[in-house]
Amino acid sequence: MKVLITGGSGFIGSHLADRLLAQGDEVLSIDNYATSRRGNLAEQDGLTMVEGSIADPDTVRGVFEDFGPDVVAHAAASYKDPDAWVEDTRTNALGTVNVVEAARDAGVGRLVYFQTALCYGTKPIEQPITLDHPIRPDSSYAISKTAGEEYIELSGIPFVSLRLANVYGPRNMSGPPPTFYSRLSEGKPCFVVDTRRDFVFVEDLIEVVEAALRGTGEGHYHVSSGSDHSIKEMFEAVTDAMGIELDEEVEVRPRTEDDAPSILLDPSRTERDFEWKAGVPLSEGVAKAIEYYKAEGVGETYTHLRAEELKVPASDES
Repeated sequence: MKVLITGGSGFIGSHLADRLLAQGDEVLSIDNYATSRRGNLAEQDGLTMVEGSIADPDTVRGVFEDFGPDVVAHAAASYKDPDAWVEDTRTNALGTVNVVEAARDAGVGRLVYFQTALCYGTKPIEQPITLDHPIRPDSSYAISKTAGEEYIELSGIPFVSLRLANVYGPRNMSGPPPTFYSRLSEGKPCFVVDTRRDFVFVEDLIEVVEAALRGTGEGHYHVSSGSDHSIKEMFEAVTDAMGIELDEEVEVRPRTEDDAPSILLDPSRTERDFEWKAGVPLSEGVAKAIEYYKAEGVGETYTHLRAEELKVPASDES
């Protein structure tokens, strides 16, 4: 296949590119490197890398016309500032429109989209969340990502939209694992919030994405482990992987009023249609992520959460 990956140097996009290139597919990555690392993808046969933003319609149309993809994996997204409404809209909504229109004009046979589970909002009315749950995003990131999903539906292009649990693994620079690793490696204190989340390892996700690109499935799917873990369990998996023994238990703080106790997705349709099940245990996946952080460092991390939701009191910043 000829596969165009938006956000191809990002966390998920680069893992997908590696998988496809190893199997002999031809890949074009377009990325503006706002939240990705240039080192995530190495120059190699079969890979074309274009630096640019999907918010620029001329750039998008140009790469589609030059490359002529068979299928598209749309992973590019703006998410690093919860108050960047204009950038979220420009990239996640308008950028998706640019991708969809160029894909339609180029005769692309299939588009795979990466949607956030936050499309259901932070107050889900059922656990686990099924695909019948009302769509009610309540953040700039989730609203703009949902707008992108709806434009894809409107386009008439055959699509698979993957609504994701919390994906983690090597190259991930958002969420608890890199944050915990960074603070622990610098000898800084940590705390965890009294919430639970559905974590899925990136290699498990890529199995679904590749199958979707090759023709499996149609419409909306959840990619999740089907079980949730406390943030404290994730913290303990990180300390175990780092070989750290703390003198006392990590502090557990109550969640904010706007935070969901758990966001757990029902993956049954995905398991049935893709004949797939998440298989990497949390301890194994975290160990692989920590191995990467030790080798490559963490640097800047990103989150769609507001600063006050992550704030560590001044007394903790030793």
